[in-house]
Amino acid sequence: MKLTKERIVDAGMTVFAEVGYHNLSMRQVAERLDAHAGSLYYHVRGKEELLALMADRVCRRAYDTGTAALADLPPEATWQDRVEAQATALRRSILPHPGGAQLLAESPGVLSPGGLSLMERLLRTLLDAGVPAAHCGIAADTLLSHVTGFVLQEQNQPAAPPPVTAERYAELCEQFPLIMGPLLPRLDQDEKFRRSVRLLCAGFAAPA
Repeated sequence: MKLTKERIVDAGMTVFAEVGYHNLSMRQVAERLDAHAGSLYYHVRGKEELLALMADRVCRRAYDTGTAALADLPPEATWQDRVEAQATALRRSILPHPGGAQLLAESPGVLSPGGLSLMERLLRTLLDAGVPAAHCGIAADTLLSHVTGFVLQEQNQPAAPPPVTAERYAELCEQFPLIMGPLLPRLDQDEKFRRSVRLLCAGFAAPA
């Protein structure tokens, strides 16, 4: 099959999911494609460009998902609804991809058009909502950082919680009464994320 930039990015995403950011190499990507490493450089100049292309792909797909989510909102949707729709679409876009959150975090550093588009639209939403211009940049960056961190935690959670005996549970309740008490309700991840975004929006709307 003909070697193309798209196929190289496909292989890069697969290798990235297996070995992570630091261990990714052009040689591994070439092996995945059953090609010589040198032939990749006709299409991609090196690892840094490949990572930039991968980050851009993740962000562009997240942007398109967000566009669809915004289009589905009713006319009476608030700006908080629009922020939540963008954040939720972003989370759902990067969650299935191991390393997706890391690629999103890297996207500003490589000037990914997809990543910049996500930020531009979020900034426009906040400005149109009346958030002071001096605060919009920090607000948008805070929200995107929250999505990245939330997904990283989700992707690194163990498949099952560690077993806890009744005695150990009683010890934890005594030692950490606030953590084990009602202040930290046991919510599913979707509801926890929704509430966290709403809290951030409340902060964005508050006077400085």
